[in-house]
Amino acid sequence: MTYRGLILDFGGVLTIRMRLNGDAFERSEGLAPGTYTRALNEHPDGVAVYAALEVGEATQEQWNQVIGGILGIDPTDLMRRALANLHLEPRMVDAARRARSAGIKVAMLSNSFGLTPFNPYEALGMWDGQWDAIVLSEQLGVRKPDPGIYLHTLDLLQLPGEECVFVDDHAINLPPAEALGIRTIHHTDAAETVAQLDALLNCVTPSA
Repeated sequence: MTYRGLILDFGGVLTIRMRLNGDAFERSEGLAPGTYTRALNEHPDGVAVYAALEVGEATQEQWNQVIGGILGIDPTDLMRRALANLHLEPRMVDAARRARSAGIKVAMLSNSFGLTPFNPYEALGMWDGQWDAIVLSEQLGVRKPDPGIYLHTLDLLQLPGEECVFVDDHAINLPPAEALGIRTIHHTDAAETVAQLDALLNCVTPSA
């Protein structure tokens, strides 16, 4: 199979694992281990505001206020502080650039963190000039794993699903893409993912 498109998640794929960033944030804010993760994934208000942020129904400032309130910390510019320790995964960024240099269309597909007042994609240099398409859930009004977000990405790339590879670190996001014919990779380790991409795309072998 010849693949002509590569679709990459942002947080946890193009960056280091989100849990590593969260752990560092907890230390910087003096929070007990696991507090931030539970606020996002278990507290009903935290879960609700994050889901709303992802589809553009809440602002980043509203997220700051809600999450800051749950954690009992200053909400001022909280998203920026919460992502201060999120760094790029250089092997994945290199893989994306190699693929694009080889003529493969490359898209970034992300459930959004919001763009104002803090744009994390821009802060990490992943905003302009890197992609054939950028798809953010807040701009579309749907988030992964809704099939609509994958269809929109394929439309922007002007490619059928069967000619694309999609990499995501959350297994729940893969089946809807597979149903559209997209080849998927569950990302758990950068070296392993790059090796799989090299085998599929024949263009992203890491530099020596």
